[in-house]
Amino acid sequence: MTRPEAVRLARRAVDDLGEGPAGRHLGVALPEGPGAAVHRFAARLPGYRGWEWHVVLAAAPGADRATVSEVALVPGEAALRAPEWVPYEERLEPGDLGPRDLLPPAADDPRLTPGEAAQRRLTEAGLAAAARRWTESDTGPGSAFAAEAIRSCASCAFLIPLAGELGGEFGVCANEWAFDGTVVHRGHGCGAHSATPEVTGQGAPVGDADVV
Repeated sequence: MTRPEAVRLARRAVDDLGEGPAGRHLGVALPEGPGAAVHRFAARLPGYRGWEWHVVLAAAPGADRATVSEVALVPGEAALRAPEWVPYEERLEPGDLGPRDLLPPAADDPRLTPGEAAQRRLTEAGLAAAARRWTESDTGPGSAFAAEAIRSCASCAFLIPLAGELGGEFGVCANEWAFDGTVVHRGHGCGAHSATPEVTGQGAPVGDADVV
């Protein structure tokens, strides 16, 4: 079979699929092994810019005719392709989950001890990760808010210390005018500290406007 005959055979194989005509012939690739060739055609399909039709023609040694072995639509070098799949648990950001969304922990989650689901506990790694996040958050000791505060949460009556190993550094703010219900570091602070003195004074002095 001559090359023009092989190209026509490969093109007809694509057209017979009925999914779109084969475009310009882009060349022939010779895979490993004798008696086979891959003919490449541009794919003129909506939404498949840069994709190609690959038609594999095969012939037995000594045969004067080739047969169509496979037809496939494959992406070319400049093809538009979907991004690499990323598992949902790696794509989630804090706040993404709704009230009915389920995110079960992995069986080998390093933040939890192994065993039955109802008996798992936080590991040292889990506690350390939480402490690191909270320390680096907006309610940590190094935040811009804490740097401007006159008094720290450590001496505030509105601080409810956490129980357990993190209680020495963290608590929950109980001041509705500040960070109510939020975990705060003892080194954090705000202007609504329980020891903030009452603001006194009569405001601006009263005077008569000059009459022109």
